Amino acid sequence: MERIKKATVTGITTAALLAGSVGVSLAVVDSAPSKTVTARDNGRDERPALTARATKRGVAAWQQFRVYGSARQLPPGTRVRLQQRQDGQWTTLPASMNTTRKATYKMRVYLGFKGRNTLRIVGGGMALAPFTVTVR
Repeated sequence: MERIKKATVTGITTAALLAGSVGVSLAVVDSAPSKTVTARDNGRDERPALTARATKRGVAAWQQFRVYGSARQLPPGTRVRLQQRQDGQWTTLPASMNTTRKATYKMRVYLGFKGRNTLRIVGGGMALAPFTVTVR
């Protein structure tokens, strides 16, 4: 465990030093002012975000339903996956797909665990807040 800590700290320190030296060299080479306006400069906070919605709140076991949503500020083709809470841990289910050109997705889902199932969507390095579907 101690080795992992030391390796992580060493890696982070090295990355910070490299990023600092690259930033300095870029500042010297490119002295022209940048005219790029970001969404944050416009007063809006445009961070990547996922949304999800299930077409049904309750289904029979192994009955198909869909989960659909959008992936704002993520590139088209970003892989999104469905995860289920099992025994206190998130387990990735075999329901996944890439987002469309319009940054949306719609996946078919089948659940077999009866009772209340807690699900979430993950993709692009982020996880959506959990939602539930009850299987009868």
